[in-house]
Amino acid sequence: MAFRVTPCLTPGPGPGAASAGFPSPQVPGEDGEMDEDEEEGAEVHLCVLWSSGYLGIAYYDTSDSTIHFMPDAPDHESLKLLQRVLDEVSPQTVVTSAKQDENMTQFLGKLASQEHRETKRPEIIFLPSMDFGPEISKQRLLSGNYTFIPQSMTASEKVLFLSSIVPFDCLLTVRALGGLLKFLSRRRIGVELEDPNVSVPILGFKKFVLTHLVSIDQDTYSVLQIFKSESHPSVYKVASGLKEGLSLFGILNRCRCKWGEKLLSAPGRATFLGTFHPQTVYSALGLRDACRSLPQSIQLFRDIAQEFSDDLYYIASLIGKVVDFERSLAENRFTVLPNIDPEIDEKKRRLMGLPSFLTEVAQKELENLDSCVPSCSVIYIPLIGFLLSIPRLSSMLEASDFEVEGLDFMFLSEEKLHYRSARTKELDALLGDLHCEIRDQETLLMYQLQCQVLARASVLTRVLDLASRLDVLLALASAAREYGYSRPHYSPQLHGVQIRNGRHPLMELCARTFVPNSTDCSGEQGRVKVITGPNSSGKSVYLKQVGLITFMALVGSFVPAEEATIGAIDAIFTRIHSCESISLGLSTFMIDLNQVAKAVNNATEQSLVLMDEFGKGTNTVDGLALLAAVLRHWVALGPTCPHIFVATNFLSLVQLQLLPQGPLVQYLTMETCEDGNDIVFFYQLCQGVANASHASYTAAQAGLPDRLIARGKEVSDLIRSGKPITPIKELLRKNQMENCQALVDKFLKLDLEDPSVDLDVFMSQEVLPAATTIL
Repeated sequence: MAFRVTPCLTPGPGPGAASAGFPSPQVPGEDGEMDEDEEEGAEVHLCVLWSSGYLGIAYYDTSDSTIHFMPDAPDHESLKLLQRVLDEVSPQTVVTSAKQDENMTQFLGKLASQEHRETKRPEIIFLPSMDFGPEISKQRLLSGNYTFIPQSMTASEKVLFLSSIVPFDCLLTVRALGGLLKFLSRRRIGVELEDPNVSVPILGFKKFVLTHLVSIDQDTYSVLQIFKSESHPSVYKVASGLKEGLSLFGILNRCRCKWGEKLLSAPGRATFLGTFHPQTVYSALGLRDACRSLPQSIQLFRDIAQEFSDDLYYIASLIGKVVDFERSLAENRFTVLPNIDPEIDEKKRRLMGLPSFLTEVAQKELENLDSCVPSCSVIYIPLIGFLLSIPRLSSMLEASDFEVEGLDFMFLSEEKLHYRSARTKELDALLGDLHCEIRDQETLLMYQLQCQVLARASVLTRVLDLASRLDVLLALASAAREYGYSRPHYSPQLHGVQIRNGRHPLMELCARTFVPNSTDCSGEQGRVKVITGPNSSGKSVYLKQVGLITFMALVGSFVPAEEATIGAIDAIFTRIHSCESISLGLSTFMIDLNQVAKAVNNATEQSLVLMDEFGKGTNTVDGLALLAAVLRHWVALGPTCPHIFVATNFLSLVQLQLLPQGPLVQYLTMETCEDGNDIVFFYQLCQGVANASHASYTAAQAGLPDRLIARGKEVSDLIRSGKPITPIKELLRKNQMENCQALVDKFLKLDLEDPSVDLDVFMSQEVLPAATTIL
């Protein structure tokens, strides 16, 4: 599979610039190609981190002095995605943290052994885990000396610039970038012979994705409500304190096992064998028998029927014959069944008979104690052994009073004195530490059982993989049947999306009635769709609907539409909702710009871009100009323009003809009807442009006073007509009276007999300014 590098992340020196900076100078040879010696000398140094089922990858390419990064991506515990990246990049060094889990350690061990690679063996570099700290990595990124950033930029401007390039919300990626920068500065890649003050050249940042992946960032997951975490009412019952809210994942998740749920939430996430009980194995065998009776033309049924081998019977039988699950749950530890090990059975029998036996020993001990001791008992404490316990007498006040002839004092606990006697020492020698010995022997049996089960671990891993896939498909099928979804068609020849009578999967569950709408962005015409309409007419819902239906089809789900055909979509970009950034201190409008910058710099002709009300976070004229400039940039691309859906209330975008005329731009609106002072929303998309935003109607629906709404309409009309805005006479007269009354009140409070009162000062500081305001 080819490896794709997305286009530039910031404007370069001209058309076709492919990095977040200026390309390094390259001198072609006489045949127009690069010098072979230069290409052979190019090196790639890669840094990778893997945590909680996600990968963060960044690498430095000396051929163009550029850092490439891949936003956090899910990967299986076998690290198949990482292997694909390594096969494509072929790095000379792989840098990672010295603190790694067993899966990554084994993977790197195989990578270094060269057992499965034909290329040159990479050097594995382990850096201290502190070099990958989130904060230190972020500071290392922000303080870097980058030649593509103008020296005139202030520190805050540099932060804003880099935040539009580097995904600081992807924690693993930021940590991988920080570790890579640390490695480059330590090794001084490319500047080994230069003055120590010369830093490693970094001429740009590039984002890369594999061609079989659809690029979706965290903002898109959030605004489309694919996932939505909410605080759980009882944080003590849920480890994270969070629960899934109203989201696409929430309504599709009908999975019966946790492995299927993990696969549905993040394909490729690790599964766990630790909770694999015999019942699970027997259920898998039943599943195999059921699949054998189903059509074998379906690949999943055929895989389950063939690969769920009789080894499962052996594993289930072996575990079921050895493990005492009832006792294991009660004691919260591994416990074996009787008749597995005679020595363990004998020690357990002794341990079970200890209470009555120790009662007899205690009676004999009491005969040898002083008559003032009313009672005693012999107890067994694991790791300590057998002890004689007697109640504390009233005469035993000091520690010296605890001494008893013939006994060794051990400790005082709960008004009980504990001693070692000759008999308890004899019991220790005779019986030993039964409890610990039983545990040790059972632990040894558990290890032996694990070894036999793990010898067939590949079968169990395959069972979990296939069973979780079937669980996910059944969950999606259940939701599709309940909600009336239809099967989408995938057409790699179609560059775009065709949807007939699509519905928003979440909104249709919350609304009494839902009006479906169609979408067609499959040809070269109408690739930029400008959607206008009154407030609350359904523009934002329609945008999210298109994104959700596309996403559902791409993950293999049926979709809420009568019919849908999805083409080769490589990314979904959104600018719909602004998320605050406390860590970087970015304004809401700056976050909006960053989201749009991602789309402008990375979207291809196969990308889907959804923009809602971009430009409203700043001055109206500036916001309108930015929106028009972005859309004109895409329109200028011609047939390679992405599929753009823009919802806006900037009617001047159309009225002033700020976009070029042509087949690429299509104007749509949400149909409405005015009924006197009321507006009837049909929520139906149609050709055309809205003639007004009807903000006053929406304000009235929100409960604003009528006088405020009337004044707002008056000011709006004056602005449109270019006439000056004059204050309201009644309001002006009321303000004059209030100012006069305030001035009279101040004068009446003056004590004219007080020699410190200066009327001239009062006149100059109070009367004259007030009179000026009134007049």
